[in-house]
Amino acid sequence: MSDRDDEDGGRVIHEVDGIQEYDNKLPNWWLYTLYGTIVFAVLYWFLYHQTKFGDLPRAEYQNEMDRFAEEEARRSGPITAEKLILASKDPAKVAQGKEIFQASCVACHRADGGGSVGPNLTDEFWLHGGGPEAIFKTVADGFAAKGMPAWRPQLGIVRVQSVTAYVLTMKNTHAPGGKAPQGERESFTTRD
Repeated sequence: MSDRDDEDGGRVIHEVDGIQEYDNKLPNWWLYTLYGTIVFAVLYWFLYHQTKFGDLPRAEYQNEMDRFAEEEARRSGPITAEKLILASKDPAKVAQGKEIFQASCVACHRADGGGSVGPNLTDEFWLHGGGPEAIFKTVADGFAAKGMPAWRPQLGIVRVQSVTAYVLTMKNTHAPGGKAPQGERESFTTRD
């Protein structure tokens, strides 16, 4: 391999195995585009990922969908036991609730709802009431003194309804190896 200067303008010729290549200067428009893209990427990373200046597109979309769902929930009226029981029989609502439960609740209640740090959700004993409205209130407002966070600010009403629907499907299923009973016995059931 050898390098030598060309006679006409200082371009360097590279020669490898008899093949000659010139070092051509890239066009300015191409260089400006490259440098602009790099600057944009660094600013975007800094503003959106480091300083949390704004929401990323996926979070913005989710916020918009949550606002739409909240408005839909307001139009449909107050949360009632009948609506929650009906939601527990809707496979789409239960599937959404299960997904949220798996992402947010398994650390305290286990994947099967048998309880670890939090109480067992699969037996007939409930600390704060086992009726649909009581479960909804517990999930939505939490009990900070007992370590249960309020999920309504993070999830919104519609997703809290979905989690409640899923918890209602787990009720009285008695997960094997579940935590010992805590609270009052509830005879309320949603099963047919």
